[in-house]
Amino acid sequence: MTAFHSEGIRYALMGGFALGLWGVGRSTVDLDILVERKDVGKVDRIMLDLGYECRYKSENVSQYVSALNIFGEVDFLHAFREASLDMLGRAEEKAIFGNELSVSVLRPEDLVGLKLQAIKNNPAREQSDAADIESLLLLQKENLDWQLIGKYFKLFEMEDLLKRIRGRIA
Repeated sequence: MTAFHSEGIRYALMGGFALGLWGVGRSTVDLDILVERKDVGKVDRIMLDLGYECRYKSENVSQYVSALNIFGEVDFLHAFREASLDMLGRAEEKAIFGNELSVSVLRPEDLVGLKLQAIKNNPAREQSDAADIESLLLLQKENLDWQLIGKYFKLFEMEDLLKRIRGRIA
């Protein structure tokens, strides 16, 4: 992430690693990062310099893999719509590796929004993503913007799921 900072790239971790930084233990095999679409060229140069190969790229996403399995796969979601740019604006810096490094991480509310979008796009994901959402809301409930969370559940027409979760974590 040091190269991202030095290049002035706005980014935020999302996905399983981001959940972990907010206290939700979840195994994952790839790194998911939100970046502004205008920075995709810089991201591409950095990833290629690090020895990654671009496996796929569209206007919305890009995916990189390392020839060394230990470094795995890195997926980028390209932010250009107002909602995703707002998510980047709300992202927070979190210390990692014993405070040796800090990374930008999406807020829990925005991770919930992305999980809801994933469920909407693929209902087969509901059980695992709803469990992640519930864990995140339970662990962070005192520090959340519940109005924003409600907005996400309404946007994806899942208010009943929010009611069930809130009933369990109250």
